Amino acid sequence: MGEVTLARGDVWVRAEDTSVVGAMRKAAADLAAAAGFSRVRTEETSIAVTEAVSNLVKHAQEGVVLIRAHPGSPAMIEFVAIDRGPGMSSFPRALSDGYSTSGTLGIGLGAISRMASGYDVYSLPGRGTVLTMHFSAAEEMRVPPRASGLSRPIGEEEVCGDSFAVADRGTTVTLVLCDGLGHGHAAAEASREAVRIFAGTPDLAPTEILERVHHGLGHTRGGAIAIARVGAESVTYAGLGNVAGWIVHDDSRQGMISLPGIVGHQGRRFRQYEYPLPPGATVVMHSDGLTSRWNPATMPGLFAHGAAVISATLLREAGSRRDDACVVSLKAAR
Repeated sequence: MGEVTLARGDVWVRAEDTSVVGAMRKAAADLAAAAGFSRVRTEETSIAVTEAVSNLVKHAQEGVVLIRAHPGSPAMIEFVAIDRGPGMSSFPRALSDGYSTSGTLGIGLGAISRMASGYDVYSLPGRGTVLTMHFSAAEEMRVPPRASGLSRPIGEEEVCGDSFAVADRGTTVTLVLCDGLGHGHAAAEASREAVRIFAGTPDLAPTEILERVHHGLGHTRGGAIAIARVGAESVTYAGLGNVAGWIVHDDSRQGMISLPGIVGHQGRRFRQYEYPLPPGATVVMHSDGLTSRWNPATMPGLFAHGAAVISATLLREAGSRRDDACVVSLKAAR
């Protein structure tokens, strides 16, 4: 049986000055050591992260970075960088050592492509760039998990009231996302309790998981929750409250139904719905910290990318700074 991975609170760092570079290099080394990487692999991971953060500090606008154990596989390290400009019109050219968009020595992206176990980039001129990298100790783990998600707290809050978790069983992957009511520590307590209960019952039907979470959150302020079980050809979905679920395919999207209510407090009806899953489609779930008005057609080519880049781009394009935000994506097999 596969693992159930609970996503910890993401800690975003602004890439505003060179002091961030050393801090992220140390964070990369610490995570690599904790994951059992060799000395050589730890150094490679640290160098790649250093190059990525250095490029962000030099060239980006409103750049932020995140490094953590991968939410779909704790044996991997995941790095995410998001900025709002200037973007790149030719990413393959930017991978060439010596290329630079600003006249400085352009060594970073070429080094990244060689040292990371895998990377993914989505960039639009004038709108910014999203870069994700993952690192593993073993050669056979070069392919990242199909699911990845991100959370971001409101304003300057230290904790996010939204949480998600992933249960990968090989033939199926189950996603849960909970938006704790309000924000701050009380909201975080509710959402983390929801994913903790899910982790103890990941193989039940989505409605049964929802019912257990509902009864288990009565001592908290509650919130909204959705559960999606993704198989080879279909998605089974159950939701209570304002969590959005989508199936995106060919620049169009289909919404999935959540019933009104507050998990833990208001909600007597639990229903699940089944939706066909086209080959290569993407399942997306997000809290109301992201507007539901985003349109795949305005982000050309995004959904050909991996789950981490999709989640990060949606967080940038649709996320609000006036609320906690959380998004998780999963790529269907082709």
